[in-house]
Amino acid sequence: MPLPLLRADCANCFALCCVALPFAKSTDFAVNKPAGTPCKNLRQDFHCGIHTRLRDEGFPGCTVFDCFGAGQQVSQVTFGGRDWRTHPGTSGAMFEVFPVMRQLHELLAYLSEALTLPAARPVHAALRVALADTTRWTRATAEALAALDIGPLRQEANALLLKTSELVRAKVPGRKKNHRGADLMGARLSGADLRGANLRGAYLIAADLSGADLRSADLIGADFRDTDLRGADLRDALFLTQPQLNAAKGSPATLLPPTLDHPAHWLP
Repeated sequence: MPLPLLRADCANCFALCCVALPFAKSTDFAVNKPAGTPCKNLRQDFHCGIHTRLRDEGFPGCTVFDCFGAGQQVSQVTFGGRDWRTHPGTSGAMFEVFPVMRQLHELLAYLSEALTLPAARPVHAALRVALADTTRWTRATAEALAALDIGPLRQEANALLLKTSELVRAKVPGRKKNHRGADLMGARLSGADLRGANLRGAYLIAADLSGADLRSADLIGADFRDTDLRGADLRDALFLTQPQLNAAKGSPATLLPPTLDHPAHWLP
């Protein structure tokens, strides 16, 4: 079963992230916006009126968000290309389904990555089953998706991803650091050897990881807001996502996996 596209294709989405999701006035957003209400900057053609100036206009949170391709899947597959402006009867269901689809696509991204790792071969069969099950859900009806309890699906996938992480990190020589869920806000970790470390769900907000070696470190769910990644080595980091990088600070010297991009706002 072919996977849906797991990267945002805004040209084929009805700006669902700009409407379905709420945001609060903060350093990330210049204004308050309730869920289901179009952002004041959204144009009639579903394009952002300040897309090239989001950070300057007080909307850096928009540059961090990534739907993992859920937007176009809901717009073009679940709702067959019917947009919420010309078909207002679809809006409630469309906005309800979008966050569910984003979780499904995020799971697909993690499961797909796990299947590329040779060290995780003992769980590849189970990963393929989970991938197929999750992929089928991305093709479900809006009614089925709205009623989906995604918790059990996430738990099943997480067990496999944990095993994947253990298998891969076991190949890293030496003692590995365990910072799972740790509060490392503002931590000074410049140049740290974090190869094979467990940083799942760690709070790394504004931490200094410049020049750190994060190869084979498990970074699933790690909070990288304002984390300094300049010159860090993330080439083989596990379960690193584009939104995490978008939230961090880095430079062209930051080494990334080939599937991820240096954010445009990173300093030269």
